[in-house]
Amino acid sequence: MDPVEALRRTAFLLERSRAATYRVKAFRTAADAISGMDGEEVAERVAHGSLEAVRGIGPKTAKVVREAVGGATPGYLASLEEEASAPLASGGEALLAALRGDCHMHSDWSDGGSPIAEMGRTAIDLGHAWAVLTDHSPRLTVANGLSTARLLDQLAVVAELNEQWAPFRLLTGIECDILADGSLDQDPEVLERLDVVVVSVHSKLRMDRAAMTERMLAAVRSPHADILGHCTGRLLGGRTRPRSEFDAERVFAACAEAGTAVEINCRPERLDPPRGLLRQAVASGALFSIDTDAHAPGQLDWQVYGCARAQECGVPVERVVNAWSANRLMEWTGRKSGS
Repeated sequence: MDPVEALRRTAFLLERSRAATYRVKAFRTAADAISGMDGEEVAERVAHGSLEAVRGIGPKTAKVVREAVGGATPGYLASLEEEASAPLASGGEALLAALRGDCHMHSDWSDGGSPIAEMGRTAIDLGHAWAVLTDHSPRLTVANGLSTARLLDQLAVVAELNEQWAPFRLLTGIECDILADGSLDQDPEVLERLDVVVVSVHSKLRMDRAAMTERMLAAVRSPHADILGHCTGRLLGGRTRPRSEFDAERVFAACAEAGTAVEINCRPERLDPPRGLLRQAVASGALFSIDTDAHAPGQLDWQVYGCARAQECGVPVERVVNAWSANRLMEWTGRKSGS
């Protein structure tokens, strides 16, 4: 077994199971270290027991390399594969099978942990026909949001990767902050150039209900807004955060009228919107986007969390934009933006 592939697959499965970041990083760092060697050097280090003398390789990662070079599936990887054979969530399998892409993922250009190329390759490995790169907008400095210049540079990187990856398509996008007045945190002319724009509230989440409602209405009615991201902003589990308060009936009705999809965010600490609001969104007639909001490759396999909730709440597959081809998706966003 290729030792680099074994290390990367181990990291992927650890991310998928929500393991601690330092554990994941150890295997990705070791994969990078091994990928910088030729096969002969790796074999020599295995033979002489000097793998751990290489910076970035520790006892556990060295064991994976030794077992892979020896021709066996590493024991640790085999145990992770066995654990991964159990479904992450109950239900949603049919809807998951219908999905063709993911509209919300981050790279190390903002607050993700991996390069664009690694995120794209993982989407390909998972069977996606397309995926949308949506790094953060400039005012979210805590997430290393992209300035206009950096975003334009990113478009060139994506174009180059698409030349290599056809027929898979990495679509250009952004997760654009909804500012306090409902305007969007990026130059409209730049937003016009992107394939998909996810709009999300990341600041002043405890805003008064009436003010938050007007803020969100302005955003989802923008001709540049395609998807309303994690609408309540809640966080579950360890670092909890209560959901924002807004008039969901009015906001979802505006989404339906404007053709802005409501995101079903798959992150286990978000699972946003909550079931009650998700059922309201279904009743409104709005479109939906079932997105991982992945910040690492292994998290791209989390769509089943959203699919299970979507199935439970009666989301029709024909209203899920991830089930569309890339061409149909861009026809939809193009009509909204007037391009």
